[in-house]
Amino acid sequence: MARMAEETNTAGAAMPTLEEWQHWTLVMGRAQQMLMEFWADSLKKDQPFPSWSPPAFGFGGDSASSDPMALMTAGAQAWAKGLETWGKMLGGVTAAPTGDEKERKDRRFAAPEWRENPIFDTIRQTYLRVSDQLLGTVDEIENIDPEMREKLRFATRSFVDAMSPSNFALTNPQVLKKTLESRGENLLKGLANMLKDIASGQLTQTKAGAFEVGRNLATTPGKVVKQTPLYQLIQYTPTTDDVLKTPVVIFPPWINRFYILDLTPEKSFVKWCVDQGISLFMVSWKSADESIADTGLDDYVLNGQVDAIETIRDALGVESVHAIGYCVAGTTLAATLAYLHARGEADKVKSATFFTAQVDFSEAGDLKLFTGPETMGLLDELTKEKGYLDGRYMAATFNLLRGRDLIWSYVVNNYLMGDEPAPFDLLHWNSDTTNLPAGWHRDYLDTLYKGNKLAAKGELKVRGTPIDIDAVMTPTYVQAGREDHIAPPQSVWKIMNHFAGSKRFVLAGSGHIAGVVNPPAAQKYQYWTNAKPAATLGAFVEEAEEHKGSWWPDWLDWLKSVDQATVKADGARIPGKGKLKAIEDAPGSYVKAR
Repeated sequence: MARMAEETNTAGAAMPTLEEWQHWTLVMGRAQQMLMEFWADSLKKDQPFPSWSPPAFGFGGDSASSDPMALMTAGAQAWAKGLETWGKMLGGVTAAPTGDEKERKDRRFAAPEWRENPIFDTIRQTYLRVSDQLLGTVDEIENIDPEMREKLRFATRSFVDAMSPSNFALTNPQVLKKTLESRGENLLKGLANMLKDIASGQLTQTKAGAFEVGRNLATTPGKVVKQTPLYQLIQYTPTTDDVLKTPVVIFPPWINRFYILDLTPEKSFVKWCVDQGISLFMVSWKSADESIADTGLDDYVLNGQVDAIETIRDALGVESVHAIGYCVAGTTLAATLAYLHARGEADKVKSATFFTAQVDFSEAGDLKLFTGPETMGLLDELTKEKGYLDGRYMAATFNLLRGRDLIWSYVVNNYLMGDEPAPFDLLHWNSDTTNLPAGWHRDYLDTLYKGNKLAAKGELKVRGTPIDIDAVMTPTYVQAGREDHIAPPQSVWKIMNHFAGSKRFVLAGSGHIAGVVNPPAAQKYQYWTNAKPAATLGAFVEEAEEHKGSWWPDWLDWLKSVDQATVKADGARIPGKGKLKAIEDAPGSYVKAR
């Protein structure tokens, strides 16, 4: 470490001057004062430390979480262990590892200092080599079942990401450089950022105040035309003279705010649909509170999706709707279709579209690792008082799935560099959490993720009616993201093995969000189609045709192939002009409730 300090000491002095000692003593004193003031302020509020601590901060929710000193000590010990490990590793290393190391793109080590400085080049290469060895060891372990191996792989990957030298001030050349240049101001700003995040219980990922729902997000014109205890129904204002006769209703996931599909106008799927001549409706779910704490599957199917479908049919005087289900709302849409089929009412939905949705959870990906007894016990503990789960826990869980990008990059930027994150609409949405009904969330994990009962005929009932997704005949469009870490494409593909009607599968470039929110004007990514029958995702990919850009136009062509009839965009097609009277302007109040 002494050599490293010499390499990075731009002043070249062997010992700091009296003035420098005084300055760094002042920096340490200010840091200590900030910590004490934060603690004192918390004590005034009868809350020594935030009573809950999301996994993103590594505190796990045990009994120590109410003890500020225990938390601070644990955090200090964890970081000290990391530094100690790097110190031992570097103690016997004087040159960079040799051999045919393959260069890899890694944003953590993009700065030229990681290669130009021999010390940091050694650190970088050593870390990458040790990381590869650790991850490779997981596959070499014998006599463990696949589920345990996946848990071990996830834990090892999380550990490897956390131990990156870029995450520690003394092993990150950019942090060291900025600390010397700013004379420690970056660390003080970083400490202030960290304390602010701890107080709010959430990692800051985008510039505060840059975005606001209704001001520069979710601005597509429309009206809320119905409100229930569970959802608001938004009808969007047509921008074309004629519109498709069969309207489209979107069911977004209730674990997120709906405006992921209506971000800025340039990225808005909602605006694009309206501009293509679609009569569009959106369901905006209510963020859970005590009033809907007992909500379950029956409610989201019957009081949510079926109710919205019936409302739109009656309001526009049409026989059926096109339905879109995104992520978990796609899962319940499959249950809704099976329920309508069982009751002889399948023709109420003319077509169904699934965005990154799973109906068969036998290969559900890393989220399945969060369904063990320890997670269920924590859920019970967190929700026993109010009956709903604070959305920040779900946000932290999703961040953990991509810890390198969604946690550690912000630890470095916000806490070590002391910088403010850049404004980013997608990350504003990502941080805009939604509370979940506790019982339904647990039941979703237990019944679907663990029990996989939706995929088994008659194992799941909707208000007493056994359902069978294998019997669904509704024409279906299935979109999956090639790099989706939440709903892996091989899991989404399983819809193709269940539904009995005509199906079109499209594999989009990128992941769970960017793979869906990819407007044609952006000219980004690509998608793959295959008109030939394929029994597996691998067989589909093997002969798939690649298309540049967005898959949205492909979906629109498919939608029109199901029904291309149009009507004039007047009367009930204008929000508030038919049976459904306008309650308030889009995006409504439910999406703004916190």
